[in-house]
Amino acid sequence: MNVIKSLIKKYFQYFSYFYSHLKYRVFISLILSLLVGVLDGLGLAMFLPLLQMTDGSNQEVDTEQLGSLSFLVEGFAELGIPFNLFSVLLIIFFFFSCKGIMKFLEGYYRVIYQQYFIKNIRISNADLLSNYSYNAFVTSDSGKIQNTFSGEVQRVNAAYKHYFLAVQSIVLVIVYLTLAFLSNPQFALIVIIGGVLTNFIFKNLYAITKKKSTQITKEMHEFQGLLIQKVSNFKYLKATGFIYSYANKLKSKIEEIEQSQRKIGMLGATLQALREPLTILIVVTAIILQVFIFNKPLGLIILSLLFLYRALSSLMTIQNYWNNFLGVSGSLDNMTEFTKDLKANKESFGKVPFKGFKTKLKISEVVFAFEKEKILDNISFDINKNESIAIVGESGSGKTTLLNILAGLIKPIEGVITIDEMKMKELDIRTFQKRIGYITQEPVIFSDNVYNNVTFWDKRTPENIKRFNEALRQAAIFDFVNELELKDQTQLGNNGINLSGGQRQRISISRELYKEVDFLMMDEATSSLDSETEKAIQENIDVLKGKYTIITIAHRLSTVKNADKIILLNKGTIDKIGTFEELLEQSGSFKRMVSLQEF
Repeated sequence: MNVIKSLIKKYFQYFSYFYSHLKYRVFISLILSLLVGVLDGLGLAMFLPLLQMTDGSNQEVDTEQLGSLSFLVEGFAELGIPFNLFSVLLIIFFFFSCKGIMKFLEGYYRVIYQQYFIKNIRISNADLLSNYSYNAFVTSDSGKIQNTFSGEVQRVNAAYKHYFLAVQSIVLVIVYLTLAFLSNPQFALIVIIGGVLTNFIFKNLYAITKKKSTQITKEMHEFQGLLIQKVSNFKYLKATGFIYSYANKLKSKIEEIEQSQRKIGMLGATLQALREPLTILIVVTAIILQVFIFNKPLGLIILSLLFLYRALSSLMTIQNYWNNFLGVSGSLDNMTEFTKDLKANKESFGKVPFKGFKTKLKISEVVFAFEKEKILDNISFDINKNESIAIVGESGSGKTTLLNILAGLIKPIEGVITIDEMKMKELDIRTFQKRIGYITQEPVIFSDNVYNNVTFWDKRTPENIKRFNEALRQAAIFDFVNELELKDQTQLGNNGINLSGGQRQRISISRELYKEVDFLMMDEATSSLDSETEKAIQENIDVLKGKYTIITIAHRLSTVKNADKIILLNKGTIDKIGTFEELLEQSGSFKRMVSLQEF
């Protein structure tokens, strides 16, 4: 059993991958290919009787030259069909007409299934990425993710196309070889041996193509990573003049990709050039052996020759398609590995839906470590509904990690978190996160208009427009938006490039308020702003106090003076918990932090 599994894994791994997405559809395509070959072969078999009727008479056909295919002539005779020139022509037309229908269906369903396959991959990976754990994401290669979702999908599409064209050609080779054996076994065996020998010529070409394909995939990951960074850091690169040297780095990577693709193209052209001469060489050699060595009459090999020429042409086509497949197989390997990674790091969800925050969120003896290094140790405190909590501490004290745990982005390795006495791990964390407004230091702005940024592409219904305007008012940006020429239809540009830092932050806050959330979680949401803008936004946030449960990470301690409770972290542990005034009295480290900052 293990031997069988290893053979399947080695020789049918790609077929298994395609089957996992297409199921029974794979076999429909193969059956249609089989019918195309059979009907083509039967049509070709009728050409031999046709050649024997060169004078147009109803002379009797020599069925011995048909070999085991003589059943065709005998079968028509049994049906009472007169075997003359007219009937043979009609039979040939019938077989090739049926072949044409099957060929159309085979081509049609190949395209349909190809599109279905790609759609299935895209949807599957989109779902898997949505469920990808945050822990795995922060250590992943963004260039690989970007490239796999964009360029690699197209290359996988090409891999699917060439793979199944090669498989369909294999089916045709089997059909034609079977018919050739039925008509003339000895001649067929000679040609088959010649066809097998040609594979040794192509073996090294296949190996080089496979290696180059894997190299291109790696280079494309690196290119996409560089491109993402150029777009996200465009302002800095432009302002410092680094943009030109960075462009040279991009261009160098483009040159590497082009050279690898050129090599694959050259190998493909070599295969195309060798295809026809090798086919003719094998056929000529076989005829010489049959006629001059084995003293067989030429007439006996004519029908077999027709089938074998078809078989050899299909064999060369297989080699061509297979090389094209190998040229993009690196992308298929990458897609398989990428999907496995997404599945292996799939986030686990509880089953209980979160229906809203009622009374208390409790953190008990929480511990978190990354690569055996403790980030948080024995963290315990309570958060009451509509209470405002501030988390402060020196850099590296674990503030952001604690907020990520509270947001359900990462899970503690020890300890328990309960929400209204329900353990967080038992909740469907997705329903909990829908009730969180999450505001970061760098506000998230999408390249779209104001309305879509705030409502996250909700429909423009009267109810949603009312909620939209209320969210703008709560974030103190309603007047600004309505003074714009296009008002809420104004395009904000890439990452809100057309807005100031304060305006971007207000848009970001209004989006979270539009959601109708229970929690507002802010990770140093105003630390990158100037003092005046920070003060204005902080005043807006203070107005929301008592309406939401607000959890804030603050670097500037002036922004948390009005918090109901301040949690002071020190090297991953809780130093003190209290109000601003209480910490000033009870904690020397907090007092030193305050004295170092201007109020």
